[in-house]
Amino acid sequence: MKILIIEDESELSKSIAEYLSEKSYLCEFASTFHEAMNKIEAFDYACIILDIMLPDGNGLAILEALRKENKQDGVIIVSAKNALDDKILGLQMGADDYLTKPFHLSELMARIYSIIRRKQFNNSNTVIQNELQIDLLAKTVSINDQMIELTKKEFDLLIYFIGNKNKVISKSTLAEHLSGDFADMLDNHDFVYAHIKNLKKKLYDAGCNHYLKTVYGTGYKWIS
Repeated sequence: MKILIIEDESELSKSIAEYLSEKSYLCEFASTFHEAMNKIEAFDYACIILDIMLPDGNGLAILEALRKENKQDGVIIVSAKNALDDKILGLQMGADDYLTKPFHLSELMARIYSIIRRKQFNNSNTVIQNELQIDLLAKTVSINDQMIELTKKEFDLLIYFIGNKNKVISKSTLAEHLSGDFADMLDNHDFVYAHIKNLKKKLYDAGCNHYLKTVYGTGYKWIS
């Protein structure tokens, strides 16, 4: 899952990223209003951590741009300002949650997870599709009640596919999801094919139905 941290306090951004990376989230950064706008226009994120007070603009304008474009990125506003009006306005504009600095990283993590679970998995900690069962908290996968071992990348791909079921996802989108900004620097996206090939083999060898389909010349689709 990819997270965008829009925050001009570099030490705070670093602390958030280090904590979330340990939980298998891929973090990207924007320290200015202009940089943040470029990021949200170019990419989609599972969740955006949005500081209201930026050196060159108001974070609420970023939220307004997201919702105007009907983007579904989750948004948690964080701000040192403890003004009730800011909180109410942010939530009215479409923010999913609000945290006042200082906050515990474990609380931020819990709120991120809650937003992703609500948006992509119908507010459930468990995803079940016939013989396939996924525990989102424990990060485990079982098929016909037998556990299978997936790498972090394979698990992330599986969750991404299921969270976007019945949608065709291009190889370039998958590369960007797995590698973030570094995807544009890669000569090709063969590593995506390798991860998907391994994921398919593990699922199918364990008796999973062929839900993950290749859409030739376009990308991949998870069929529900």
